[in-house]
Amino acid sequence: MKINRMAGVALLGVLAWGAAFAQMHGAGGQATQQMGPNQEPKNDMASGPSADQKFLEKAMESNIAEIQMGRLALEKSTDEQVRHFAMQMTEDHGKMLDDFKQAVQGLNIPVPDAPSKGALKSIEKLKTLSGPAFDQAYIKEMVKAHKEDDKAFKEEAKNTTSPQLKEMVTQDLQMIESHQQQIQQIADSKGKAKS
Repeated sequence: MKINRMAGVALLGVLAWGAAFAQMHGAGGQATQQMGPNQEPKNDMASGPSADQKFLEKAMESNIAEIQMGRLALEKSTDEQVRHFAMQMTEDHGKMLDDFKQAVQGLNIPVPDAPSKGALKSIEKLKTLSGPAFDQAYIKEMVKAHKEDDKAFKEEAKNTTSPQLKEMVTQDLQMIESHQQQIQQIADSKGKAKS
């Protein structure tokens, strides 16, 4: 699976080339724009689907948020289930973020260095809590975040025209679904943050 994942990441560069190719060719495969003999398609998302670019940016922001919230839970929580889940979030979403960063290299997609504004507000709120109140709020945030991730990744897998991005998103979706099940089980066992 590691080899397949890395192959998907390495091939994501084809996303930009494929978009450039699609722009050059109209229906029926006839060229609508000529390229010189020494020109190659640019590895440039400006010519690619803006929906894919938006997805990639938001996915990276989401990973950053889940890593930061996981680190906060490792500092603040005393609940073993919450701490175990938080550790898994920092590891899994850290790997996912690294893969996304590698995938967008050379695609002119900005790599965010912070979570979204909404996630920052949630993180700031979590920082003010402690004990069971922190655990409850963290669980609630993770249930919400993974539902949103699940929806976004399913939409991207369905709508992207890049086979490489689709493969990468589909593999990540399996991890997200696993996280979603785990956090829902934790929420159910604590009797809070139910879906």
